[in-house]
Amino acid sequence: MNYKDYIADIPDFPQEGILFRDITPLMADGEAFHQACDEMIAFARKVGAEVIVGPESRGFIFGCPVAYELGIGFIPVRKPGKLPRETVSVSYDLEYGSNELHVHKDSIKKGQKVLIIDDLLATGGTVDATIQIVQELGGEVVGCGFLIELEGLQGREHLKDYEVFSLISYK
Repeated sequence: MNYKDYIADIPDFPQEGILFRDITPLMADGEAFHQACDEMIAFARKVGAEVIVGPESRGFIFGCPVAYELGIGFIPVRKPGKLPRETVSVSYDLEYGSNELHVHKDSIKKGQKVLIIDDLLATGGTVDATIQIVQELGGEVVGCGFLIELEGLQGREHLKDYEVFSLISYK
């Protein structure tokens, strides 16, 4: 399946000069969404994931079906003020600003094999911050899976030590 057929290009969003890759058409097509999730599930099996971690919010969209299919847990990585119990956090930069991520302090067990799943690999800021949190909690990142990779932004450079999987690449 050519997943690019299900991605809408939106120029100048969220600000001028950014070409936004809208994944909602892929999510709206049952067959395309199912196949994309199946490919991420196969990657999760390959790397031996024991838990899936997904950054807010689009990491939830792909991470939850993978965790469900494998019968393993899903850990949400959230923006400030969204989690009710004690958290660990990290600040990071992204392609058009900065942010902070939080996860519950007790969500990852020491030595647990973690697969990070998100919709997009751009500059690598979000996934790098997520890796920092996982490692701080004692988890072992066994891979990073993405629907889309924007190769020109060189986010993969942050992930040299990890197995990386992406379904769509844009130069």
